[in-house]
Amino acid sequence: MKKTIIGALTALTLSTTALAAFPDKDIQGIIQWGAGGSTDTVMRSISPHVEAELGTDIILTNKTGGVGAIALKYVNSKKDDGYTLLMGAENPQMYKVLGLGDTDYNDMIAINVLARGTPVFVASNEAPYNNMKEFTDYIKANPGTVKIGSTGNGGLTSIVMAMLKSQVALDYTSIPYNGDGPALTALQGGAIDVMPAVLGATIEQIKAGRMKVIGLVDKEANRLLPGIAPITDTFPGLKSYLPWGPFFGVFVKQGTPDDVVKTLQGAFHKAAFHPDFVDLMQKRGFTILNISGEEADYFLSGYRSTSSWLVHDAGFSKKSPEAFHIPRP
Repeated sequence: MKKTIIGALTALTLSTTALAAFPDKDIQGIIQWGAGGSTDTVMRSISPHVEAELGTDIILTNKTGGVGAIALKYVNSKKDDGYTLLMGAENPQMYKVLGLGDTDYNDMIAINVLARGTPVFVASNEAPYNNMKEFTDYIKANPGTVKIGSTGNGGLTSIVMAMLKSQVALDYTSIPYNGDGPALTALQGGAIDVMPAVLGATIEQIKAGRMKVIGLVDKEANRLLPGIAPITDTFPGLKSYLPWGPFFGVFVKQGTPDDVVKTLQGAFHKAAFHPDFVDLMQKRGFTILNISGEEADYFLSGYRSTSSWLVHDAGFSKKSPEAFHIPRP
């Protein structure tokens, strides 16, 4: 009996030591997208506050390519010990139907889904339309003449245009760009007429009067865009897809010990309340979510369902969502 008690106490001591030991070295944070973009900005803004909670450094590295797939594969190739974090955006939720990979966020563990962006339609100041009804009426009256920027299949622009085309037939010219940054520059230079983009990437140009908002892709008004009606005022049928928008989250490999996951989730949850992070998100027009566990899983599944079926119905998916048991929203 004495040996049994001593053995149990020893196991408990070792378990407690192991729990207290994490983290005992630097953590690697792998950012899916390039420096200066929205994902990079969000992750670099929250990391110092997470470091303060964990008492260790997070070494941030931008690992781009493959619409984020290279970073995801890299993190999943590492040990499931919580020392390598995937810091990414929404794109992996469509990898399966677009044929870009066989793993998405539902196959990983969500440490925190930090925030969601709101899409908007922005147009050149010279465009002869100022809202979504005037915009779509103009396209119908002038088929093939309006040039709309794109960031490729699976990007925000493709999803938003798929939503719009589910409500009204449109004949326009799509111009591809390597990211919303170059496309927004092209918009200001007159190379394109309209660009769907996240509000956070456009808000400063809008405030400076370098472009105008003609549509808010949401079902509620936004305090940063006074006088701009939500798109559902013109197309009520879009309510079933909204709210929808690109998101930013932190993930670890499946198999990571529960105590490590809880430590990371607790640190990111507290960090997301830091006034500096909250202030940045509000100024960029991002909605803070700060969710993990079942709530995050529910959000991720809903996002994957809406986006996967939109791209499938729009005709540019490689495989049906049904092949992956993704339910129609």
